[in-house]
Amino acid sequence: MTHRILFVCLGNICRSPTAEAVFRARAATAGLVTQVDSAGTGGWHAGEAPHPPMIAAAHARGYDLTSLRARQLRADDFSRFDHVLVMDRQNLRDAQALRRKTGQGVEPRLFLDLAPGCGHVEMPDPWYTGTFDLTIDLCEAASDGLIAALHK
Repeated sequence: MTHRILFVCLGNICRSPTAEAVFRARAATAGLVTQVDSAGTGGWHAGEAPHPPMIAAAHARGYDLTSLRARQLRADDFSRFDHVLVMDRQNLRDAQALRRKTGQGVEPRLFLDLAPGCGHVEMPDPWYTGTFDLTIDLCEAASDGLIAALHK
């Protein structure tokens, strides 16, 4: 079975591409067959590579973001993916509003709901906070929770 996962943040240049790369690597190690992508609720970075400091922090931890390019979330994503996982409550509201336009597909949910006990409900945006390593830590924790849930 192929698990289709979409990670969503605001601009698709920090949190969601990191979640995509981290989950892809950890899922492969766990033996899961996946189709993984990421998107942003906003489209102003479409076609751009992830934020250079995020690329550097991820590289230092063994994750490669260099081939990823930003794209905007689309209404058909809710039908194409089994899970749409967002990084914060504003992304959740924006994704829910887009999904309501078609009324079809999977409901989006917060990614960090899969990492209870991590100390965060929402993933801070390192574009503003500079917390690139924390982003990776949280992506690892939530990815491990998602992998455990998919194995059940």
